[in-house]
Amino acid sequence: MSTSETKPKKKTADKTATNADEKTKKDSAEKMTKVVNETPPETQATTTTLTEEKILKMSEKEYMNADQLAFFKLRLEQLEKELMKNADETTEHLRETVLVPDPADRATIEEEHALELRTRDRERKLLKKVQQSIASINAGEYGWCEETGEPIGIPRLLARPTATLSLEAQQRRELKQKLYGD
Repeated sequence: MSTSETKPKKKTADKTATNADEKTKKDSAEKMTKVVNETPPETQATTTTLTEEKILKMSEKEYMNADQLAFFKLRLEQLEKELMKNADETTEHLRETVLVPDPADRATIEEEHALELRTRDRERKLLKKVQQSIASINAGEYGWCEETGEPIGIPRLLARPTATLSLEAQQRRELKQKLYGD
């Protein structure tokens, strides 16, 4: 008798899981459509089919071709929008003043605000780098080391799209900073 009761529950659970999977697929399709619709028409065709795996498989001769530049520009523009949205949310959050009579609660709120401001300061610096990277894409200089002129490398740019130095140049700079200070 208990086995007949568990079978309908299992089917209900399977239906729920299937519905959740369908909802997830639908949500991701909507997000992709949103990204494509926000992308300029000239980059839509290339960036929707270009993935990290495809970029990594490309030959060295194709380094920083139009498709790769469009891919990184889209990624940087999305990061820029996200950082701007976070800044707006912080501004709104800080405008909400809550009068709390308890000094301990007030101190907690002030500490949370200070932490949020430190985070936004870091994001402000990152936003500047993102905007510089977008400008270097537009100038045709993106993906090349500022010091040596050598390729920065696709894996490094995928990990840190705002990189301006090759791995070797960055290591030399960090070593100099460690030895001699800023």
